Amino acid sequence: MAATKRRQYQDWEYWGKPVPGFGDPDAELLIVGLAPAAHGANRTGRMFTSDQSGNWLYGALYKFGFANQPDSTDRDDGMKLTNCYITAAVRCAPPGNKPANDEFENCRPYLLEELQLFTGVRVIIALGKIAFDTVISCSQILQWNEFTKKPPFKHGQRVKIRENLYLLASYHPSQQNTFTGKLTRSMFYSIFKRAINLIK
Repeated sequence: MAATKRRQYQDWEYWGKPVPGFGDPDAELLIVGLAPAAHGANRTGRMFTSDQSGNWLYGALYKFGFANQPDSTDRDDGMKLTNCYITAAVRCAPPGNKPANDEFENCRPYLLEELQLFTGVRVIIALGKIAFDTVISCSQILQWNEFTKKPPFKHGQRVKIRENLYLLASYHPSQQNTFTGKLTRSMFYSIFKRAINLIK
């Protein structure tokens, strides 16, 4: 994906590798996205950086005290997260933004390891149905729960993963959702308000 550049980024050296997670390793809030955007994180090398989805996410994180600034443009822009860590179900930009099953399989061990390492996490926000389903799947692999019925995805859904660990579902802040009004600012902010209340 790094070989095909947008016109405005022709002089930019794309990251073009698996994108690592970003944030505070002692975080109580974990955000799980789908995959790096082809001309966002795949270009900059940092999750949700320099694309429209990232503008929404970092703007919300700043508003609720998890980020030191609202704008994320590149890895050297001074962005710092407090009590929050951002990761994804898939680590490389997938063709057409639609990861294949083998990509999920290859990347799942990294998310599983993060879920086990970040012992202070109290709330996970899943951005989109795929991220939501991936977190549910990982929690079952880790034997944190045994759902008799798979929890359905809907915006605002809250699922107890285990004692003192909750999963909140949000529509992904993609242009497809934000431009059409499927996800509004108030809807997005409500997820973070709930997360803060659960962390308290």
